[in-house]
Amino acid sequence: KSDVRIHIKHHYKSKTYTCGSRLEGNVVITTTKDVAFDTVEILLIGSSRTRTEGYSTPHESVHTFLKLSMPVDTASYPTSRVLEAGQASAIPFHFVIPDFLTLSACHHKVDSDHVRNHHLCLPPSMGWWARENWEKDDLAPHMAEVEYSIKARVVARPDASGRRPKLMEGAKAIQVLPVFAEEAPLNIGSRDSLYRMAKSKTLRKGLISGKLGKLTVSGQQPRAIMLRPDGRVANDAMAQLDLRFEPASGDAQPPKVTGVSAKITAHTYYSASAINDIPNTGDWMRAGTTDRRGVYSTSVALRTPNLTNAPWGSHRVRRDSGYGSEPSPTSSVSCSSDECDDAEASRPLNAQRRRRSSGTLANLLHQKTAATPTAVTLYHMAAIQLPIDLPTDKRTFVPSFHSCIVSRIYTLHVTVRVDAGTNTTLSLDLPLQIGVE
Repeated sequence: KSDVRIHIKHHYKSKTYTCGSRLEGNVVITTTKDVAFDTVEILLIGSSRTRTEGYSTPHESVHTFLKLSMPVDTASYPTSRVLEAGQASAIPFHFVIPDFLTLSACHHKVDSDHVRNHHLCLPPSMGWWARENWEKDDLAPHMAEVEYSIKARVVARPDASGRRPKLMEGAKAIQVLPVFAEEAPLNIGSRDSLYRMAKSKTLRKGLISGKLGKLTVSGQQPRAIMLRPDGRVANDAMAQLDLRFEPASGDAQPPKVTGVSAKITAHTYYSASAINDIPNTGDWMRAGTTDRRGVYSTSVALRTPNLTNAPWGSHRVRRDSGYGSEPSPTSSVSCSSDECDDAEASRPLNAQRRRRSSGTLANLLHQKTAATPTAVTLYHMAAIQLPIDLPTDKRTFVPSFHSCIVSRIYTLHVTVRVDAGTNTTLSLDLPLQIGVE
């Protein structure tokens, strides 16, 4: 049987390559009969592929973002330019995976240089074929994939029309996990519907009971989870959740945190045409009414420790008031409940002693307003440190990336459960980056 086989030195099925990795080996060609040829082309190809629903049939788009050609020394060819039957011909090759793509890889219109810079980074291997080598699920749909391969083609001599027919071809797929440095946190606005950075609820003891107060859970984007070039986690990541309880009355106590759960959601964006913005910001799906685009989201539960012992701390917000007094800025002072009560009881007497002066009408008015009790509002704060432990033993988490027709980003979905007489849950969706060292 005639075939073209590609052998890479020190290669194995699940091996991962990154920026700067060397790919050395041989293309071995065998034939069952003598074959005259002109050249052998050896290429390193990187391409992304999307499948979207068309008007009558599915539409497939292919974007080749990387194409490196290996110059072949003519001394490697048989002198007669004929592949002899039963004789194996070996042609060496050598590639280095680049750090960035050339400008020709992304020549479509984009909204900003920031988008262009993303599109000129190598995307990671992803998709159904990649899972055959990752040996674990990479959370990608069949509608989007990124493939790297080394291809070798035996090309015939030009015919009368000048065409150079392809006689034989072989390919070998490889896994590429490029470097992705940690980026600055996203600036989340009201139009960014994918994220929820804070959530508030009014708490009650029962359905017909009065209000206990308002509970707010908020969070920020955690530090990026960095992977090693082999795909294993390199650092410990932590998400902080801040809880604030504003009681409706002075005797209302903060609720008890009964549990915290988390899951990581992978969002894969894909489009039949070039993407000119960052799809996870704004309302990208709603904007795509004229072109074929989609998003596939799937979640993986994270292991979370017992985080039910979050301690509450009491704080005081003081707003001074009164006619004729100088305006005082709002201040926040940490205190216990007893300290706050003592401060509230002693403040009017102290204010009278400070402001007592002459017997003019203005001073009398000043004394009256200074003697008005200062309003003291208590609120309670608690913080939860949530470790983010990726289950890399069962899943492959490719880094966050944006390319011309495919993107992958992650969100951290966190649910906090509290008990204030009735069970209440509050959920957040925080941005989360996965990078590669």
